[in-house]
Amino acid sequence: MLKPCQLTEEVSMRVLRPGDAPALAAAYIRNRDYLSSWEPVRADEYYSEEWQRADINKRFAAAEAGEGFSCGLFAGDSIVGRFNLAGIVRGPFQSAGLGYWVDGQYAGQGLASAAVQSIVRAAREELGLHRIEASTLLHNIGSQRVLLKAGFQQIGMAPRYLKIAGTWQDHNLYQVLLHD
Repeated sequence: MLKPCQLTEEVSMRVLRPGDAPALAAAYIRNRDYLSSWEPVRADEYYSEEWQRADINKRFAAAEAGEGFSCGLFAGDSIVGRFNLAGIVRGPFQSAGLGYWVDGQYAGQGLASAAVQSIVRAAREELGLHRIEASTLLHNIGSQRVLLKAGFQQIGMAPRYLKIAGTWQDHNLYQVLLHD
């Protein structure tokens, strides 16, 4: 399990728990327009506490099994970001994928950089992973900077990689190797 950590004086990060569903639903509702150009088109039910609770329950079970970790950034009782280290594959691969977003009111304050750097450190030191991969839309310069600051390198570009905002869109691919 990833350990909780303090990212700034105001914001901490920890694995999401089932009781966080109301705060997560509120964060998604608050950021619905802001995130719409960066995420898949979501059904209205996605923004409900019930949907978020079911998703957190699945991801919490995955965390307990060491298969992935869904973390929230917390400013008091409010969730102001979400970071998923997902699809952990053990054996000779020792790899995972990383996805994340930060609340529009908190964007540009270094939170994503601090969180990604903390996750990279934990993936190396606590989880023993060898590699983390991530992708960004070609025009998501902010997220690309976050990844580069955390030691990721661009390894390619995948045409029509993910369906974002209703359209199959190209993505830059990144990875960070955690061990020599």
